[in-house]
Amino acid sequence: MNSAQPERQLSSRLAMLKPSVTLVISQLARRLAAEGRDIINMSSGELDFDTPTHIQDGAIAAMRSGQTRYTDVGGTPALKAAIIEKFKRDNQLDYSPRQIIASTGAKQIIFNAFLATLDVDDEVILNAPYWVSYPEMIRLTGAEPVAIVPAANEGFKLTPATLAAVLTAKTRWLLLNSPGNPSGALYSAEELRALAEVLKDYPRVLVMSDDIYEHIVYEGKFASFASAVPQMADRTLTINGVSKTYAMTGWRLGFAAGPEWLISALAILQSQSTSCPNAIAQAAAIAALTGPQDLLAEWCARLRTRRDSALAILCQCPALQVDTPPAAFYLFVGCEKLLGKQTTAGKILNSDLDVAEYFLEHAGVAVVPGSAFGMAPYFRLAYSIADDDVNRACQLMVNACEALL
Repeated sequence: MNSAQPERQLSSRLAMLKPSVTLVISQLARRLAAEGRDIINMSSGELDFDTPTHIQDGAIAAMRSGQTRYTDVGGTPALKAAIIEKFKRDNQLDYSPRQIIASTGAKQIIFNAFLATLDVDDEVILNAPYWVSYPEMIRLTGAEPVAIVPAANEGFKLTPATLAAVLTAKTRWLLLNSPGNPSGALYSAEELRALAEVLKDYPRVLVMSDDIYEHIVYEGKFASFASAVPQMADRTLTINGVSKTYAMTGWRLGFAAGPEWLISALAILQSQSTSCPNAIAQAAAIAALTGPQDLLAEWCARLRTRRDSALAILCQCPALQVDTPPAAFYLFVGCEKLLGKQTTAGKILNSDLDVAEYFLEHAGVAVVPGSAFGMAPYFRLAYSIADDDVNRACQLMVNACEALL
């Protein structure tokens, strides 16, 4: 007797999500590696440094002392105190424990903030190139991302004029990511104040300041929105975490500060989804935030050397266009001059996805096509890998460009 086929219809909410542009590259990279190819992965947004020993020791001590149970939903009092001190020390911002929440990565906080505040037809302004997850998280709530593509001379940043042109009664959030992923763009305090001036007549608009790359700055000075524009602190959610700064991506610990009403809403959502963040990761985060900070300058110097070395090699190729990013650990490289070129295998490069596939197949280097970040034709590479691999990968890409017909 044949049983009825199970219903496989997915929710309309999931149907709104676009497939990841990077999926093809990831699958191809895995296949080539399985075939024995030497693949240099420049697609991953994480440092190659090990989590510092004193942070690991903090986690081990917590486990041995029995800190392996549930904690308060938004983080332990000790973690919140460490986060409060971090904001005061680094950003000159004063918060109370009720204005702080810790979560399973900064990504969870961003999604929960959108889920807590967005309704169907609301809009969120973000500028391209943007982190790949932003627009999809917005769409999951039923709201719409409104992406602004900056002019070539605007350094991948919003200007007051471009912001003013898209603000409407539907706008609920302005999302700022500085230093930016994938561009490495860095807003000055003056630029942030100029954007805030445009927002003064739009009291419904909240500001999400994603500061996750705060400590990876080579030129210029980092400014957090709430610090640069204190009069808008009650409308600002400041996102941060330990993943990029302290090489702790796998620990999954992010945190945020903002107005009490919003933090309370995030805690309610979190209580019914993931509950508290990992107790051991919280202890490690305390060790990171309260421990020695001098390693940050050392790491930054090493990353700057990698950036400069990668730029020196890539700039040898006239078909690639890349400016010097002042922050983060990515290069966002223009590849328009490669479009229309033919590979030795006879394939025409028609898009930045084609370019990324070509680099992977012919150079053994994995990069992410710019279309994944809402801006084409570009590709992003992360120079957060070993020095020799950075140099070798960039030279292999230059060689691959020269081999095109």
